[in-house]
Order: sequence, then C-alpha cells, then structure tokens
Amino acid sequence: MNNKKSPVKRSLAYLSKLAWKHRPRVYIWYVIAFLCNLLQKVRFVVLPKFIFDELMLMVESASREAHLKNIIFYVGLTLGLELFTNLLNKVDNIKMVDQVYLDQVMKLQISDKSIMMDFEHTEDPAVLDQLNRAREGIDWYSGGFTGIFDQILSIISNLFIALGVFTLLVLKCPMLLPVQLVAMVISIIMVHKNNLIELSFFSKLAKDNRVFGYYFWNVADPQFGKDIRLYDAANMLSVKSDVYLDGQINNTKKRINKQLPRVFVMNLVDVLRNAVSYVYIAFRAIKGFLTVGDITLCLNSVSTAYDSIRGMIMGVQEVNKRCKYFSQFLTFMDLPNAHLYGNTPVQEGDHEIEFRDVSFKYPRSEEFVLEHVNITIKSGEHLSVVGLNGAGKTTFIKLLCRLYDVTSGQILIDGINIKEYSDEEYKKLFAVLFQDFKLFAFAFRENITLSDSEYPLGDDQKAIIEKIVTQAGLKEDVKKLKLGLETPVFKSYDKDGTELSGGQQQKTAISRALYKDAPIVILDEPTAALDPVAEYEIYRQFNTLVGGKTAVYISHRLSSCKFCDRIAVFADHTIKEYGTHEELVKLENGIYSRMFNEQAKYYR
Repeated sequence: MNNKKSPVKRSLAYLSKLAWKHRPRVYIWYVIAFLCNLLQKVRFVVLPKFIFDELMLMVESASREAHLKNIIFYVGLTLGLELFTNLLNKVDNIKMVDQVYLDQVMKLQISDKSIMMDFEHTEDPAVLDQLNRAREGIDWYSGGFTGIFDQILSIISNLFIALGVFTLLVLKCPMLLPVQLVAMVISIIMVHKNNLIELSFFSKLAKDNRVFGYYFWNVADPQFGKDIRLYDAANMLSVKSDVYLDGQINNTKKRINKQLPRVFVMNLVDVLRNAVSYVYIAFRAIKGFLTVGDITLCLNSVSTAYDSIRGMIMGVQEVNKRCKYFSQFLTFMDLPNAHLYGNTPVQEGDHEIEFRDVSFKYPRSEEFVLEHVNITIKSGEHLSVVGLNGAGKTTFIKLLCRLYDVTSGQILIDGINIKEYSDEEYKKLFAVLFQDFKLFAFAFRENITLSDSEYPLGDDQKAIIEKIVTQAGLKEDVKKLKLGLETPVFKSYDKDGTELSGGQQQKTAISRALYKDAPIVILDEPTAALDPVAEYEIYRQFNTLVGGKTAVYISHRLSSCKFCDRIAVFADHTIKEYGTHEELVKLENGIYSRMFNEQAKYYR
C-alpha cells in the first residue's frame, strides 16, 4: 500500500476493496438507500405544495369534485411513498449484518498482525499504543465501513437534493440563497475547527485508554482473584483505574470546553438564518407572489436546502475525520518488520549452534544485557545455563530463537548466520518452553498439539500423545478427566472444563514442547512449579524425554545440571564459567561452585 497517499484515499481504497471482496451486496443496499433519500425529500418538500394548492382551489372554486380527486391522489401518493420508503429502509438491518461481518474481518486482521509481527514489537510501548489506536480507529471512532460509507451516501444524496431545492428556491424565493450560503460557510468553518480539536485529543487518549483497560480488566479477571483478595489489592487497582478514568474525563471536558464556543456560534447562526428566511417568505406572501402551497414549498425548501448543503459539506468533513481515525488501523497493518530474514532452507541432520562475540541491548535501552558471548553447542549436546536473576539467561534464549536480533556479533547454525534462514524453516528447529508459558482455554489435546488436527484422533497420533503425556507424568491426571484428552482446560467457556494445578500446567507445557519433536529443545525453568518428587521424575527421564536432541536447559535448581553435558554460568552480562559439573564444582571461589554448595546444604 502506498503510504504517500492521504489518509482519506488510503482508507476509502482499502474499505472499497474489502467490501467488494467479502460483501459486494452491500453496494446494492446503498443504491436502495440513495433512492429512499430522494423519495423522502420529494414527499416532504414537493407534495405538500400540491395538496395545499388543491385545498385552496377547492375552497374557492365551485367545481370541488375534480380538486377533491386531486387531493386524494396526492395524499395517497404521499402515504404510498412513506410506506414504500419505510419498507426500503429496513435494508439498514441487513446492512448492519454486513457491517458486523466486515468489522470481524478487520479485527481478525489486527489479531493476525499482532500474532505474526516481530516479537520485539510486542514489548514496544509505542507499537502497543498504535495497536490500541488501530482497534479504536476501526470501531466507534470511525464507525468502520458503514460509518464512513454512510457519510459518503449522505454526501451524494444531499448533492442531488440540494440541486433540486435550489432550483425551486431560484424560481420562488431567489433572495434566500445567499442567506443560506453565508450561514453555511460560517457553520462549515466552526465544524472544521471542532474536528481538528477532536482529532488532536484522540491521539492523546491512546495510552490512557490502553492503561485504563489494563487496570479495569485486571480487576474483573478471575485469574487475579486470589492475589487481589488476599492482599486487599482491589482498592489499589480501583484507585489506579480512577486515575486514568479521570484523565479520560478531564481530556473530554477540555475538548468539549474548547469546542463549545463554536457550537454556540453555529446555533446562533442557525436562529438568525431561520428568522431572515421566515420574514422574507412572509413578505413575498403578503405581496401576493406566493400561494399557500408556495409558502409551504419555500419553507420546506429553505430548511431542506440548508440541511442538504450543510449535510454535504459536513459529510465531507466527517469522511475526512473518520478516515483519519480509520487510517490508524492501516498504519498498524503497515508496521514494518523489525528484522528482515533470508530464504535459506534448514538442512536435515545434525545442527551445531555457535554464538560468536554476541552483544545485545534491548531497543530503547543504552545498557547491554549481554556482552561478548562466545559459545558453541554441538549437535546432541545438553547444555545447562545457570546464573543469578538478571544475568541474561532468558535473553540468551530469545536471541537464539530470533525473537530479537543481536546488537553486534553473530549467531550461527551449521556455520550460517541465523538471519539467512527463512522464518518458517527456522521455527521448525526449536521446541521451546519458557517459564512464562501460556495455556489456552481449548481442549487438553489442543494445548499439547497447538494444531487443528482432525478429531477423532488417528491411532498413530493418539499413541504419540499418550506416550508424551505418560513421559511428562500426566497419564493418571488425564485418566481422571471425564472427556480425557478432549477435556477443555479451564472453565472460561465450558462448565465441563478442568482447572489445572500449577504443576499440571507445567507438565502440559512440557508435553507441548516434546510433541513438536524439534531437533533443538529449549527448557526455561521447566520444573519451577513441580513438587520434588515430580521434579525428580522429570530429571530421571530427562535423557529419555529429550533423547539425542540438542537441549538448552535453564534452571535455578542446580541439581539438574548433573544431567547435562556442559554448563554455562552467566554473570556480569557474559559467560563467566563453562565446563562440566565435575569441573565447575571444583573451582575455588567459582560462581557455580558457590551456588551449588549454597543449595546443597539445605538437602544435607
């Protein structure tokens, strides 16, 4: 998409293509709505003139029968048009169905973009603010497709209506035209200035809305129920919510106060316009230039002329404003990738990993998290990564998984810089379990496979899942579930769901990593929520679980290091010690030796 285009052109082009692709029939509804608008104005402006003129002629004429028939005809035509247009207006109900559908398409696009964009963006406050503006921009600020295209319908309809009533005014009350135009120019200026004020306040609200939503939903989220109750945190969250709510209210008050003088000017101009119009029409009537029907026609034409011109101009301004809101969605969708990767395929077989003088600092930070890291992990090797909190262990894993790009140095796999591999191919290399893993309110099976595999399961797939569940220590837990592997996790959307303990959730996440069957397994604190017996079982089966795969294992429990081939000790933003357990534990005043002995004394 061409970013040099104006927000209006970009938004209209995008929405037009979106509707044509997903709901082309919506354009038929707009044609019908256009015809309804024209017929309604004919009924309101023109037909009353004929009815009143026929009434006056019937009163003044001796031949009343012909005039009575005309009156009945015009009244019948008026009622018929009203009934017909009311029926056609029911199209709006069908149009709303299409609007909901198109809204969902765009919301899914936002979700897809959020999922697929570089991980670095998910931790960038500026990107998160833009995401919030995108969500609000396609919703009530712009009104979505119908919110914008209803205004376009209004512009086109009012243009045709204005041409018609202006023709009538030129014939009957020509001096009223400049009055309407002067009033209109003043109103347009006032509306334009108020729209600019509204747009400026919209950009300031993005962060407040996002933060307020965070506090508001945390107060209502059952996931935080225990902490909120036991630590009596409800008041703190409510106060923080109130702070940002007050900020929103104050911003709204400031916006309204800035807009209020212009609203007053518009109302005053409208009163004066009506006064001048009524006096002029009365003068023309007294002078005998207008019949009773003409008076009705002029009065209706005056209000319709003003409303149509105002509606047309304000429609243009409204389209401009709404498209600017909507363009925030396009800005988010156009968000470029933080990193560009190649298309080199990953070769089958053994994979050697090398960090070559790697340094890294997070975006928008001046402090290095890792500096001059050098390490080689051979294929099939089991590496334990240890160190104090904040030593850079998880960052080391994020770099290896390409969630972030190195600041300097290189990471190589099979001698090739990882930037050269295609994204799809590279992801296949890793099965990762982070310490802050997430389970979904889906079936137990789906949380393990993370795929929409067909159900019922084939015998081969069922055997694989059951084997993994057994290895992870979940076999007995699954047996107790009413629906077995098809039992929903959590009760968020299904009363038959199961609430898993912390240990059960961690075992499920371990099962997920094992199911992927990737050549490189990364486990970040995989036993943190397990009891000692379950932890021992995981460690005891570690080689069986991981097999001959390359494994990188992060843990604060150093007993796990005895199951690994090599240990990398992180401190001071780099690898300070490297070797086997036996080698490192013998180092006098060594970091690993000190940490191991500190933990070991509690088990002696």
